Amino acid sequence: MPIVYKCRHCGQEIGKLDQQMVDTSMLGWDQLSSEDKRDMISYEPNGDIQIKSICESCEASLGSHPHYHELDYFIQ
Repeated sequence: MPIVYKCRHCGQEIGKLDQQMVDTSMLGWDQLSSEDKRDMISYEPNGDIQIKSICESCEASLGSHPHYHELDYFIQ
């Protein structure tokens, strides 16, 4: 059951955890609201857990262009 972190904007894989057992509280999942969990965590048909995050490139773009925060997707 790999945990795959992907950028919510560009889809780039940011990282992957391949451990069989993971303490989700160490990953900070217990700090997320129910709404954030629904928005950020998805369980894929192949058994992977996908976490939507933001990569450094998209974070830099948002920092340079703050009006992008108004858009659901800013990468075309």
